[in-house]
Amino acid sequence: MNRVALITGGTRGIGLGIAVELAKNKFDLAINGMRAPNEVENTVSDLKAYGINVIYCQGDIASKQARQGMIAHIKDHFGCLHMLVNNAGVAPRERKDILEASEESFHHVVATNLQGPYFLTQAAANWMIEQKKLDKLFEACIINISSISATVASVNRGEYCIAKAGLSMATQLFATRLGEFNIPVYEVRPGIIHTDLTAGVTEKYDKLISAGLTIQDRWGEADDVGKAVAALAIGYFRYSTGQVIMVDGGLTIPRL
Repeated sequence: MNRVALITGGTRGIGLGIAVELAKNKFDLAINGMRAPNEVENTVSDLKAYGINVIYCQGDIASKQARQGMIAHIKDHFGCLHMLVNNAGVAPRERKDILEASEESFHHVVATNLQGPYFLTQAAANWMIEQKKLDKLFEACIINISSISATVASVNRGEYCIAKAGLSMATQLFATRLGEFNIPVYEVRPGIIHTDLTAGVTEKYDKLISAGLTIQDRWGEADDVGKAVAALAIGYFRYSTGQVIMVDGGLTIPRL
């Protein structure tokens, strides 16, 4: 039987890149997104073409009811869950200096990028523990997709940086708590990746990359992140719970 993975924000961008790599490795998938089911039919069909079972779990991860609905849907369809990938996220609707940014923007970003993943992890982890108790051979893991913004300050999107820094701590907290159950928790920290979120700043980062911002002279792609997640999912880093996998082309290496 294939292992089952839930990927939030799994219908586009980094999430879809992760879904494709897991599909190649024969994971059955529950992919979450906000769009109507008819809008993701082609994406679901493309993933099924890898010979796996795929379901779509529509819902906003910032919503407790939606999170509960996702877990219930997976229980009803698959009856098990081996892997959670917390990938869904939003950028501020407007990039504003932290001296001007609104509380509404802060609440929106933190609810989606931190609070939602935190409590979805709680729900998934408790279910994984139940499965572990029933089957000692059951294997599970949790992967948080954060960002270099967890440690690299951007004063025109402070709420995003704070949410990602919080998600990084959540990785360590859950890794510590789930250690007794042998459920590893990892963080994958992408740099500048071609996605919907970066579409509006393409020209800016083209110039910065050309000027040497990254050591590897190119944008990151969704499949760069997907391959890192697949390596964790397969079990190549079994003794590395709580650790950060950087996928940033060397951007964060201190240089003179």
